[in-house]
Amino acid sequence: MDAQYLLGVFDGEEALLSAFRRMKEEKIEIEDIFTPYPVHEILENHGRKSKLTIVGWFYGFFASVGVLAFLVYTAVIDWPLNYGGKPSNAFPSFLVITIILTIFSITILSLFTFSWRANLWPSNQKPIFHEGATDDKFVILVHKEKADAVKAASVMKENGAIDVIEK
Repeated sequence: MDAQYLLGVFDGEEALLSAFRRMKEEKIEIEDIFTPYPVHEILENHGRKSKLTIVGWFYGFFASVGVLAFLVYTAVIDWPLNYGGKPSNAFPSFLVITIILTIFSITILSLFTFSWRANLWPSNQKPIFHEGATDDKFVILVHKEKADAVKAASVMKENGAIDVIEK
């Protein structure tokens, strides 16, 4: 079986960043980058912007509207209770539970959305490209069909890759 991927393994963040910048200049398409901690320059310049914050905002909006509608329906329309002459539609009393349930809804729905988008399910086996990829090594993954593998390997070696692996 032919190798489909080219992996550049780096020891430090600076070597990874210099190879990343050079590969962006050379217009070499990077499939993925694995780091032991978030590297903000890569997150900002990789070209893949997450839409999870926008989706989370909509989850929060619809959750708060839904919770408020449910509270008004149950406390005012369906089962109004008279507590010492206080009004049934006491909106400030709904705020705390609305905030709590909105945060809970955003958290759970964002977790399921992220898991669905990243294909992270219990029965799904994700490939491990390099054993030290999230431990102490920095790895650049290049798909050989989408980029010039020889050029990518030379750029990675020039910028401090300790190993270039075909997988």
